[in-house]
Amino acid sequence: MEYNLADLFESVVDVVPDREALVYIDHPGTGAQRRLRYAELDAAANRIAHHLLEAGIGPGEHLGLHLYNGIEYLQTVLGCLKARIVPVNVNYRYVEDELVHLYRDADLTALVFDAEFTQRVAAALPRTEMLRHLVRVGTPPEGVPRLDAVDFAEAEAGGSPRRGFAPRSADDQFIIYTGGTTGMPKGVMWRQEDLFFAGLGGGAPTGEPVSRPEELAERVAAGGDGITFFPIPPLMHGTSTLTAFIGFNFGQRVVLHRKFVPLEVLRTIEREKVTSVSLVGDAMLRPLIDALNGPLKGCDLSALFSVSSSGAIMSDSVREEFGALAPSVLLLNNFGSSESGFNGTATDDSGPATGFRLRVNARTTVVDPATYEPVKPGGTGRVAQHGHVPLGYYKDPAKSAETFFERDGERWVLLGDMATVDEDGIVTVLGRGSQCINTGGEKVYPEEVEQALKAHPDVYDALVAGVPDRTWGNQVAAVVQLRKGVPAPSLDAIRSHCRSRLAGYKIPRQLVIAEEIRRSPSGKADYRWARAVASEAAGAAGLTENRG
Repeated sequence: MEYNLADLFESVVDVVPDREALVYIDHPGTGAQRRLRYAELDAAANRIAHHLLEAGIGPGEHLGLHLYNGIEYLQTVLGCLKARIVPVNVNYRYVEDELVHLYRDADLTALVFDAEFTQRVAAALPRTEMLRHLVRVGTPPEGVPRLDAVDFAEAEAGGSPRRGFAPRSADDQFIIYTGGTTGMPKGVMWRQEDLFFAGLGGGAPTGEPVSRPEELAERVAAGGDGITFFPIPPLMHGTSTLTAFIGFNFGQRVVLHRKFVPLEVLRTIEREKVTSVSLVGDAMLRPLIDALNGPLKGCDLSALFSVSSSGAIMSDSVREEFGALAPSVLLLNNFGSSESGFNGTATDDSGPATGFRLRVNARTTVVDPATYEPVKPGGTGRVAQHGHVPLGYYKDPAKSAETFFERDGERWVLLGDMATVDEDGIVTVLGRGSQCINTGGEKVYPEEVEQALKAHPDVYDALVAGVPDRTWGNQVAAVVQLRKGVPAPSLDAIRSHCRSRLAGYKIPRQLVIAEEIRRSPSGKADYRWARAVASEAAGAAGLTENRG
């Protein structure tokens, strides 16, 4: 056996076939539940895999998953891996032109989609020549084209529940499309062995990675159950799917909701005795805090051991609020990306006063982007990782050459995050270089200013962007969402609040109050939107402030 994700999953199934693997709760909606044991999930994945093969989708071809969270999502991913078909995530917020780009860029030959996206799929199909097989989950709304699609339930029923697949390889691919903060989405190509060690912890995120493939099942057989993973963000973002696979690697239970509904998330944590929650920053943790302070005050979180965030930081102020409500829960700000997997976790002293400080793994360092040499303590460079890294971006050799490099015969990935490193090896992440604001020659990273803003008692959420300024090139603008019922603070009040936390050149020169901060379904910041909102407001006001 090799480090192939389907082989590894099947090895776990064979030692704990009757253990509960997956619980799906349809919120919002009927609240209906489905529960599958490991053997049942394995058989369900076999069925969809055989259907795809019989439909002519062969090994190495690409299948898109245009779905909300659900059993069908993970069942299809597992089915693809079993049949050596490459799964590709599709952002369900994309509209026609964006879908056409992704469908074509990814060379999709098959698509599994939720019925409510039928209209968008139908609009994109005429421009996606390679896409030849459609599987629809659910019934499309009235008046919407039904397309030439196989019903998922029929596809599943017609496929064999047995395995019987061709041998697989550690080189089989898994593609994660990432939209990033700028530009069109790019497909990150992972070998499954590399993804297993970089993104799935090598079968032991909290301990020593396995030394041989068979050891994964041996560990599951030797250990007990009792851990329940609850990835809250959409599975169409890589982190949630990888979190679910970490749960499967442990032989433990994974809980899913169709969509993020804070009250129902907390009820599920209480009812299912969830032990580990993953989410994306304040955008998801704040609504949970509001519910715990309101209609679900007293909710039983006694089984909950950890809440981890990746993709966005849980700010100090929000961490403190949640800590007061659930003092025994460990809060973890993790750092990673679609291009690197897991890199490290924030230190206990990480925050506005010290910066976002990380204890990184042995494969992560800070390098000079010009020479690729590690920077000396105190120097500034970009975060990089070596060893188990992706093959590159699908069909984009130019971008791959900018992001991936070789040094001393080993492959590296160069991330977009600027950082410094100290004598103890602690890495302080400054922020994404692409979002860095150059104001009068000084560099300002939005994340640092956002942390300071969110410590203000009246600020619910905030994004920071640079807008053009005749004197300084760019000025720092804050787009702020307030807590309900509070009066809008003045720019002077916001600036006064920030002065004790930030150097003068980092303090916002412009304040825009927004009804709601725009983020992706997973909670990631939409900086293009923030920049547009701030620029429009600055233009309307004829704003050109002096620096204070």
